[in-house]
Amino acid sequence: MSDFQEFLEEKEKIDSLVNQGYRIEHITENLSGAFVDFKKSKEVNEYQQLHIKTAEGRKYFSVLLLEAAYSNKK
Repeated sequence: MSDFQEFLEEKEKIDSLVNQGYRIEHITENLSGAFVDFKKSKEVNEYQQLHIKTAEGRKYFSVLLLEAAYSNKK
């Protein structure tokens, strides 16, 4: 599978979780990529974890974090 195809799959998984109401709770990066923990809400302890391997995928969730931080300041 090409890197671009792998990125598209990662992006789809991230978007799916975000659309279901999950928010990024914690990120652990290492040499094999990033493990991104998503949490449903403060009241519900539902967690999902994605292993993001591509650089494009890591850039994508970073942008989502920045957008969330910016929108919270308004």
